Amino acid sequence: MTNYAIKTISENYKMTGFGVTFDDFNDWAGNAAKTAAKKAEITENGKLAELLALTDGQEYQINYVVDGKAWRGFGVMGEFEVEGAVVLDFLAGEYIVVPGTGADKDRLADEITGKVFGGLLQEIKEYKYVGPGNATFVKANETGEFYGEMSLRANKVGN
Repeated sequence: MTNYAIKTISENYKMTGFGVTFDDFNDWAGNAAKTAAKKAEITENGKLAELLALTDGQEYQINYVVDGKAWRGFGVMGEFEVEGAVVLDFLAGEYIVVPGTGADKDRLADEITGKVFGGLLQEIKEYKYVGPGNATFVKANETGEFYGEMSLRANKVGN
């Protein structure tokens, strides 16, 4: 079983990001292309750098439900007014935190996401993912490898 931890977040928080909505959640190739195009756009036009400059510089890949549709984007912790960005609410509570490591910074968030939604959530019997979103960060560790964590709000089963 993949390792994970349960972490309690005591206060609601916000994240600000740029992203895309998916019309068909199961169109994996199309959604990956849309996400990559959005990342390239906000990198090239400086919007992502503008957001990162307002914070500690830690970027997150964010999955959320916006107006009933799946949304994926890139952003930062906190609430900021930047043209074209959306502010997302994350609620206090218990979070499933899933770590991962890898050599490719750009792929690690997707690898962790795949691991979580590809079976790990079904293995966790004592908690249920409740959303409405999740976020993953990736940063370099001391060995030059990359370390990442996905956090997903969950409720204890039976409460």
